[in-house]
Amino acid sequence: KGIGIDLGIKTLATISDGVEVPNIKTFRRVRILNKRLKRLQRKVSRKYLINKCNKHNKTKNIIKLEKQIKLIYRSIRNIRINHIREFISKLVKKRPQYIAIEDLSVKGMMKNKYLAKDIINCSFYTIREHLIRKAKEYHISVRLVDRFYPSSKICSNCGAYKKDLKISQRVYCCNNCHKKIDRDLNAALNIAKTDKYVLV
Repeated sequence: KGIGIDLGIKTLATISDGVEVPNIKTFRRVRILNKRLKRLQRKVSRKYLINKCNKHNKTKNIIKLEKQIKLIYRSIRNIRINHIREFISKLVKKRPQYIAIEDLSVKGMMKNKYLAKDIINCSFYTIREHLIRKAKEYHISVRLVDRFYPSSKICSNCGAYKKDLKISQRVYCCNNCHKKIDRDLNAALNIAKTDKYVLV
């Protein structure tokens, strides 16, 4: 009847019906663009040092390279937005009764310096906004699940709570019913079933 979405970094989204949406960083085109971007950024940095320039005093070569960098950023952004729109369109066309999604604290997640860059690239807020807008067109209700709801730590089969679950553990093994399930799929199933939500 309803669908739950668990957002992540390794897999952009895991849906409660078992579908996994890949992150764009796994795409060949994005990997090539990121490689080219890194090379151009090094080139610009060297030119700034050699020519002893600053942002108010640039050479023509630096301006040319910075234009190329902007175009690469634009290409990556367009790939990301297109990917998000594509997966949300497929989701709403299934015509579920409701779609449940986490109310993530992106600002809090950004405090982790090792994950900050990946979190920015995932565009969680863009996913949420686009989902709400698209769901309204199809008259599907969107449930925004409480951000403190421990969806990953609860067993989707028996409802047992596992306090000592680590981030590195990708498979959820229940101590009560001994069910083994992918961590993200387990979270998506819990998000779909929970009553701790607000309608948007």
